[in-house]
Amino acid sequence: MTLAEALPRVVVEPPGPRSRELAARLRAVESRNVTFLAPDFPVFWSEAAGAMVRDADDNLYLDLTGAFGVSLAGHAHPAVVAAVREQAGRLVHGMGDVHPPEVKLLLLERLAHLAPLEDARAVLATSGSEAIEIALKTAELATGRSRFVAFEGGYHGLTLGSLATTHRLDFRAPFAARLHRGVTWVPWPRVAEGGREEGASGADTAHAIETFARALADGPPVAGVLFEPVQGRAGVRLPPQGFLPEVARLAREAGALVIADEVFTGFGRTGALFASAAEGVVPDVLCVGKALGGGLPLSACVAPADVMDAWPPSQGEALHTSTFLGHPLACAAALAFLDVLEREDLPARARALGARLLEGLADRLRGVAAVRDVRGRGLLLGIELGEGGAARVAVEALRRGVLVLPAGERGEVVELAPPALLNDAQVEAGLDGVAAAVRAVHGAA
Repeated sequence: MTLAEALPRVVVEPPGPRSRELAARLRAVESRNVTFLAPDFPVFWSEAAGAMVRDADDNLYLDLTGAFGVSLAGHAHPAVVAAVREQAGRLVHGMGDVHPPEVKLLLLERLAHLAPLEDARAVLATSGSEAIEIALKTAELATGRSRFVAFEGGYHGLTLGSLATTHRLDFRAPFAARLHRGVTWVPWPRVAEGGREEGASGADTAHAIETFARALADGPPVAGVLFEPVQGRAGVRLPPQGFLPEVARLAREAGALVIADEVFTGFGRTGALFASAAEGVVPDVLCVGKALGGGLPLSACVAPADVMDAWPPSQGEALHTSTFLGHPLACAAALAFLDVLEREDLPARARALGARLLEGLADRLRGVAAVRDVRGRGLLLGIELGEGGAARVAVEALRRGVLVLPAGERGEVVELAPPALLNDAQVEAGLDGVAAAVRAVHGAA
């Protein structure tokens, strides 16, 4: 049996001796702010394939995090690995905005074809944060305005421009004096537990739309409205049906660009190629990343030509660029991932597998009083618990050979974003492991 086909196997209580040794060494050389180190966390990865991860102590874990949602096609997909190896034998690094590698052009052509935008143009980058930076700059150039509207709970990155639109105070507070002050926050409506409000008629939704409309009208004109079609890091917060189309309509009436942050949700994660389009919104600017690189760092900001041409023609210096723009290895990996996306129909797999996981979690967690909601879209799912409960579940799940992440501003949501290629035995093992971890932490009543 290959690693990709394996099941969880814990041979030594995690973190094992080798992981603890590596943690001690890491503590001596890395900023203490980066990696959380505790007696029961983390484990150090040594190998991964499909949905399985091997740690330094030879424990096997089922990865239901998708490594922050990156591994939609699984870790080390053979097609991606082959493409990277082939590219590495020819050209490892290029000069992306001076003497571009050919593979950069091939990827841009592919993105223009896939994006739900007319006559699309793109700027490549390495991280989701940078894609958001480019989107904000694009909106400012296109409109001549500098104010933005963003949603409470939204997470758009931690570089200074993107951080200004990220809502969490713990990320923002230490750097508040340096952040752009022209961001207006509006509420993200909460849907009914276990499902979605029908139409935009719920009281919470109506209040959110009213507040949004006032935000557009009050103050300087707005350059752009930024949203995640599903708020991921905030705890898998789904939009009520009809909410995002109304947001887009009001934004465009005010002359603002509609910016969809699909870094997490794009390329099939939620069961549609792009979650914003599935919600009935074709954005003016689309940001993608995570899964796009097939495991390598890559992102993009995409917009129609009439928006992207707000940037002036290059006269030998780009206004926004970087040394690794259009990196050949990342572009080759992305092209291979996009082949897998289409050939193996990852959006359809995400829809079917997500529905199975959602039903299985709801069934196994029935009767657990601490579970307030089980929700999701495709392969982005969340189990809402009490404040801080998700972190304890993540540690307990680790002991059972399953990887999950805490999410939500109060650490109240267990987030699952697994690969789309789980086999049947892995699905059952994942459901059993997560449910057992929740019950072990929170009990059955």
